Amino acid sequence: MPAASPSQGQLVLPLEALQEGVLLKRYKRFLADVQLDSGELVTAHCANTGPMTGVLHLGGRVRLRHAPSPTRKLAWTWEQAQVPGADGQPIWVGINTALPNRLVRATIEAGHLEPWLGPIAAIKAEVAYGANRRSRIDLLLTPAADATDPRPIYVEVKNTTWTQGDLALFPDTVTERGQKHLEELMGVLPEARAVLLPCLSRADVTRFAPGDAADPRYGELFRQALAAGVEVVPCRYGFGSSGVQWLGVVEVQPHS
Repeated sequence: MPAASPSQGQLVLPLEALQEGVLLKRYKRFLADVQLDSGELVTAHCANTGPMTGVLHLGGRVRLRHAPSPTRKLAWTWEQAQVPGADGQPIWVGINTALPNRLVRATIEAGHLEPWLGPIAAIKAEVAYGANRRSRIDLLLTPAADATDPRPIYVEVKNTTWTQGDLALFPDTVTERGQKHLEELMGVLPEARAVLLPCLSRADVTRFAPGDAADPRYGELFRQALAAGVEVVPCRYGFGSSGVQWLGVVEVQPHS
């Protein structure tokens, strides 16, 4: 794996001003009740429908984005949660699963991943691929003309917030969809490059591994994918109230 990028620590995605409060309840998967620091009680959309292992703390501090729109049922979106970090100190974690694709795209466009992906000429999102073209890849990259490897690059992004100490783990529950994505990434080889890109949405991790305890089958497929030539590039980010920082690529472990 290439050495860490010298540009790490740079802001890659500015965020609209977020408002802080306390999480009172998360329910029906998509909803969260929050008491803002102003005292106002609001219901926010929760884009993360999973169990949110290790980052769901009732009574904990959270950050919300306010974006009222006639096309939205809820004006508030839950963006970040404050949790104990690997060293026991509070840390902010990005929990909005709609954000990582934007974040990774911004990182690629800024050139931070060139040591791993090579120079990129074009990026397309949600391109049909796989068996009967029934799946959609998160990002399809076209290498620049001077790239060493001219093959297209299929990039599957996975938001990752579950940890054991400084070890980031994905998934935190059984994910048949995630299993299918690994199989389909293997399917594009060797005509194209296949990249699994765990988006580590917290700054306190230094390693990444599959979450075998949550989904043993995913772990098996992960190791098959590594052996087949799928590249794994876990990208670490730091979350603040006004933006997200790129913190580099961390080590990959085949077993958790």
